[in-house]
Formats: sequence, structure tokens, C-alpha cells
Amino acid sequence: MEIQEKLLKFKFHILFTLSFLGLMFSLVIFAPRVLTILAYFWPLFLSTALFLVAVVFFGKTSLPASDSHIEHHKAAAEDILGYVAGQDHAVQHPPPQTEAEDEGEPVPQSFHHTQSGSSS
Repeated sequence: MEIQEKLLKFKFHILFTLSFLGLMFSLVIFAPRVLTILAYFWPLFLSTALFLVAVVFFGKTSLPASDSHIEHHKAAAEDILGYVAGQDHAVQHPPPQTEAEDEGEPVPQSFHHTQSGSSS
């Protein structure tokens, strides 16, 4: 009786261990072999390895960028961020005057004069 009480204290540990062992056993029995996986994915592994070699090669052999070049790109990036955020003061378009202009249709100048000048 005393042993059974001690075993009940660890019942979750025992169940977890047994389920983990069952899972590992089934993976060993039913999973494909490593050579089968390598035979299927060798083009992917090869292209990834060649790409990483190219990245390392060009990273080691390319010249470092000059400071003026970096500052130019930083200024361009800030300009783009300002434009996207709506803070660009250099490129501001006037608000549309009428509904037709808002829809993108050209409005003749006589249209503006006839609306404000006639009251009939």
C-alpha cells in the first residue's frame, strides 16, 4: 500500500515518460531514413550552401562604403519616411476646390465663374 501511494504521487511523470518513449519508438520505426531525406532535398541544400558561400565571398571582397555615400542614403531614407508619414513640406498639393476635381475630372475655368456669379 505504501509503494502504491508513492507511485500515485509520480503518476504524471510516469505517463509522460511512457508517452515520450512511445513517440520516440514510433519515430525510429516509421520515420524515413536520413539518407532518404538527403536524397530528396540535396538540390535545396546545395543551392543554400552556394548562396551562403556567395554572401560570405562578396562580404569579404567588397569595398566598404564611403561616409558621404552612407549620408546620402540616410538623407534619402529620411525623405521617404517623411513623405510616407505626411510630413513632407516640399511636395504639397493644394486641396481640391470642387467635387469634380476631387474625382480627378478636369474642371473648366468657366465652371468656377458661373457658379459664383449667377444666383438664378
